[in-house]
Amino acid sequence: MIINAKEAFNPDTIERLVQRAQQGEQAAFEQLYQQCYRRVFGLCLRLLADQAHAEDATQEVFVQLWHKIAQFQGQSKFTTWLHSVTSNVAISYLRKQKNWLQKVVSLEDSGMEQAEIMQCQSLNGLDKLILRLPERARLVFVLHAVEGYRHEEVAGMLNMAVGSSKSQFHRARKLLQEWYDNE
Repeated sequence: MIINAKEAFNPDTIERLVQRAQQGEQAAFEQLYQQCYRRVFGLCLRLLADQAHAEDATQEVFVQLWHKIAQFQGQSKFTTWLHSVTSNVAISYLRKQKNWLQKVVSLEDSGMEQAEIMQCQSLNGLDKLILRLPERARLVFVLHAVEGYRHEEVAGMLNMAVGSSKSQFHRARKLLQEWYDNE
């Protein structure tokens, strides 16, 4: 069964695809991948601030999803569960890359190649500014403001105190406002 563009964002369609993928149907999983790839990649890019790492993490999300899709019980929306898996994979990926607590640098100081910086510059509005945030502030901001996690949840995910999560969120908002006002 091929899904047409009009059905692409229909939650019922996604749920049908999930059910079929849970039964091991690879074609359904492939369609689920097509439906969800951009959303997963966008979250990975916001969290990791690096296109190559975001692509790697996105692939890891879908590998894990294939292995864990049978565990999805439908107690929440699939997209909510998918965002949770994506956040966890991206944060785990970040920790594996480097000692993530010491990697609190902004986009300008990150050592990114000029081509990568130019790709990031092609982003618009808030996404472009989010990538400039220091890493911890960016992670907290994305998880709390964009993805809707409570500070207690963010603190647990990032192994920090709730007060630190709130402080980093405040820092991110302040920086984003300053940058926005100056653009």
